[in-house]
Amino acid sequence: MNPVSNLPFTLLRNPRHEAAEPYGETRKSLLSAQALAQAQTVITSWPGYHATPLRSLPGLAAAAGVAAIHYKDEASRFGLGSFKALGGAYAVARLLCRELETRLGRPVSPALLLLDPALRQACADITVTCATDGNHGRSVAWGAQMMGCRCVIYIHASVSEGRKHAIEHYGADVVRTAGNYDDSVQQADRDARRKGWFVISDTSYPGYMDIPRDVMQGYQLMVHEAVVALDRWPTHVFVQAGVGGFAAAVCAYFWERSATHRPVLVVVEPERADCLMQSAKAGELVAVKGDLDTLMAGLACGEVSLLAWEILQTGADAFCTIGDAAAVEVMRLLASPTAGDPAIVAGESAVAGLAAALLILQQAQARDALGLSADSRLLFFGSEGDTDPALYEKLVGRSAAQVLQAAGAA
Repeated sequence: MNPVSNLPFTLLRNPRHEAAEPYGETRKSLLSAQALAQAQTVITSWPGYHATPLRSLPGLAAAAGVAAIHYKDEASRFGLGSFKALGGAYAVARLLCRELETRLGRPVSPALLLLDPALRQACADITVTCATDGNHGRSVAWGAQMMGCRCVIYIHASVSEGRKHAIEHYGADVVRTAGNYDDSVQQADRDARRKGWFVISDTSYPGYMDIPRDVMQGYQLMVHEAVVALDRWPTHVFVQAGVGGFAAAVCAYFWERSATHRPVLVVVEPERADCLMQSAKAGELVAVKGDLDTLMAGLACGEVSLLAWEILQTGADAFCTIGDAAAVEVMRLLASPTAGDPAIVAGESAVAGLAAALLILQQAQARDALGLSADSRLLFFGSEGDTDPALYEKLVGRSAAQVLQAAGAA
């Protein structure tokens, strides 16, 4: 018996998916195993690094009628509560190295940024900035604090005070703007141009590609950690998306390593912020307008990243949208798990992929369209924990501490 309600969803098979298309040199210039190795060397050297756990959920898999469910739990990543720590902070490090090399006329390695007082002093008059729904801004602020540069973060009208304070905790100045996420992106870009700041964005657009590429490359370390922990590849991966950079990083990792045997990749969005699905339908980039109102704040994006689209437009097998109610139900499900499964603290944006899969498994036509069966092995990336603790407690009915304490006592 499926453990979630039969809530509505929309599934679109990607009409432009090419199952046997080679990854190719053009995509390798965006994301590659070689660049991942460089990112891995840097990120694993940072204080507090450890591979986040890959949770096996056999009870949920049995209830859903599949062979295996694995959930990569990013709640403990560098103490920031989300996978974003891998991308934003890594891009800050890369930017600072490039800028200091230009100013000093000599090579600068990311490791030296943490060790050389003179380099940290040189970083003090460099300012990085970005717009965020919460988690990316926290990563950029943390990276800036770790490496000694200034940081200004822009948040839009509906970002919670809890997320604002979490960013300020890392020493950033936080500016709240009117409008939605995309409006805050434009404001950050305008102010950066005027003041000589450096934008560290996970959204790429014409003329701005290098830094988002670094962000996405950092994300791939999470995928690598998950694959190393598995005894064999998953058959299906459901990955949530905002601008698409995270989903593209996941897609590219498997695609580069095997064009013909990669898992079925389903990109999941909130129903009110479905820029990737609309772009797939249209066969070209489509921006979704409006307030993009969804509880899944980290996914509330209306414009697709150009770099992400280069990979997802033919690399993704399907696109799916879900409503907020499904996300909340799965947050509660993971907090009070099926017998034998671990309790997991998952934020509202973390569970979109799992929620979509559990909904799709209830509908024969959708299930068959994706080739889901009793032999399927599903992989999910739990991209955040309780990054807004007050909202998590409101939605789940218990705090993260209470959830984990109850699991420990069971």
